Order: sequence, then C-alpha cells, then structure tokens
Amino acid sequence: MGTRPEAIKMAPVILKLQETPWAETIIVATGQHRELLEQPLSAFGITLHKNLDVMTDGQSLSALTSRIFDRLGPCLTELAPDMLLAQGDTTSVMVAAISCFYQNIPFGHVEAGLRTATVRLPFPEEFNRRVAGMLSTLHFAPTEKARDNLHRDGVSSRHIFVTGNTGIDALYWMKDRSPPMPFSSSEKSRMILVTAHRRENMGEPMREMFRAIIDLTRLHPDVEFVYPVHPNPNVRQMARDMLGSQPRVRMCNALDYPQLVSVLARSDLVLTDSGGLQEEAPALGKPVLVMRSETERPEAVDLGVARLVGSDRSQIITEVSRLLDDPEAYRSMALGVSPYGDGYASERIRDHIRDYLGA
Repeated sequence: MGTRPEAIKMAPVILKLQETPWAETIIVATGQHRELLEQPLSAFGITLHKNLDVMTDGQSLSALTSRIFDRLGPCLTELAPDMLLAQGDTTSVMVAAISCFYQNIPFGHVEAGLRTATVRLPFPEEFNRRVAGMLSTLHFAPTEKARDNLHRDGVSSRHIFVTGNTGIDALYWMKDRSPPMPFSSSEKSRMILVTAHRRENMGEPMREMFRAIIDLTRLHPDVEFVYPVHPNPNVRQMARDMLGSQPRVRMCNALDYPQLVSVLARSDLVLTDSGGLQEEAPALGKPVLVMRSETERPEAVDLGVARLVGSDRSQIITEVSRLLDDPEAYRSMALGVSPYGDGYASERIRDHIRDYLGA
C-alpha cells in the first residue's frame, strides 16, 4: 500500500488474513504518503513490516514511479510471496502490478474494475487501474458494474469475484467503536463535510469550488463547513488564501480515520471530489455531491444517493441549496443504503485467496 485510503481499505482485509492459520501476512508500504499512512493502520491495530519510503518533496509522477520500481522490485525478490495484494488505483498499485508481472508473482487487485470513459479522468488513477486490471490474477470487484467493466476488458469470469467494497467494512468497523468528534459543534448548526484535492481540479476549477463555498456561507448562515485540507502544498496555499478568513469554514489538517468517521456521521451532507467518500457517505445516509465531471463509481449516482455537480460555481450552489432548503429532496438522497457492500467484503476476499492458494 502507498496512501492513506489504501491503508483504510486494506486494513479489514489484513485483519481477516491475520486471523487465519494458513497465511503469513507481510505489510509493505511504498511510502507514497508519509505521515498519513501509519495513523489509519494504527487505528486498526496494524503494524507495518517494511516501509520503502519513496516520497520526496515536489517529485514528479515519473520520479515517483521510478523510485517505487527501484525499491519494490528488490523487496519482492527478497520476500518471494505466494501472492501480492494491492488496493485501488494509485501509482503504487500500478507499479506493484507490473512488478509482479515481471517476477511472475500472482497479483490480487482489491477494488478492481472501476472505470470512467476517459483515461485521463481522474488523472492518473484511471490509467493506473487499467494497467492493474491487465495484469491481475484475481480481480476483487466491489460491484456488478465493476465486474461488467472487467468483462468488457476481456477478463475471464473465473478470475473475477464480486465481493463488495472493503471501505464499507472499514467504515462499519470504526463506527461501531463510536469515535469521538475532534472538535465541538453546535447542535443547531448544519454541517457539510468538504474534501477537494484532485489533480484535475487544481487551479481554476478549485477556485470555483472555493468561491461556491464562500457564497454558500452567506446564503445559509446556519451551515458550517468542515474542510480537512489535503497536505499537497498547492491545495493548502489556495485553501488558506481563499477560505482562511471565512468564519464558518473550519479548515483543519487531514483528520485521522476515527475522527473522519465521527465527522461524517455528524455531517448533513458531503461535498467532495474524492472517491472513497462517494462510497462511505451513502452507507451512513449522507447525500453526496461530487465535484467532478465523471465518476468511476456510478452506482451511487444511479441509486440517487450521489449527484455529479462538477466544479461549476453556480451548479454547486444550486445543488447544495436544494438539499438544504428542500426536505423532500434531502430525504430522496439520504436513504441510508450503499450499493458498495454489506461489511463482509474482506471475508469474501480472504476465502477466495484461500481457495486460489489451495490453503
């Protein structure tokens, strides 16, 4: 794993594998995220065995890719695993899949089969998951749509397993432990959780998002925005410049996973350009407005619990205001169901791995 979302979504799989008598589970981080990676693992009681520590300040995607190749290849040679598991669509996942191909190591792809219509949206994640899909031995698809995408790519049915999404496993696991809120909040105020960090939204699209948030604070004086700011320096600087003086925009550093779950549970709706929250928020009955033009998670949109609003300022204002002002519109999206799983995806993945390895 390389990033915080990977750590969260792999944690329940790791816990299930660690329970088995037939598997030795070795946890390797590329270090694509530094300080953000170990905290969620710690929240689940998981310890890393090896960190390849590839991150350097300001490095390009090509430099990051090269460093992961240089460090992961010898690591796999040393460990000689019977299978490597990776989750999602980061550069770490793409390099892991290719490295396994080079060394003839079976590769299991958790959250396989997500697709958009455009290889550059989201960038570079769509490319990464297509490469991983070409090279995977076992494809653990979260939904039937993801399975159908793999079929269209020519993947045989006997290599695809619809399991649900492990992110829902992690969410339910953590929510059952009732993590406390990281700050006090008036019960009279409504809360909107915001995340914004996608590469394709850098620059003017993100300015439009932030302008929409400023306008919404003026239109809805009972609403508080909570924005855990991504550590990317470009995002942090723009957020500080545009939102830093707004009294009802609570900016904070990235929340640890238990804190994020508590804020999500307290929130009334979610405004995001990230992927994971599109899965998690509907499971807790929170409408999701997705600040992107395309999503690789169309199931939530089809079900009506998420809606694409893009980065257009007026569209964001219109859709947020609709949910805040129209109780029926809100109820139609706050269904409390998720198309992404029932909390047992990790058990299914464990069992499919056991069967494949003949354990």
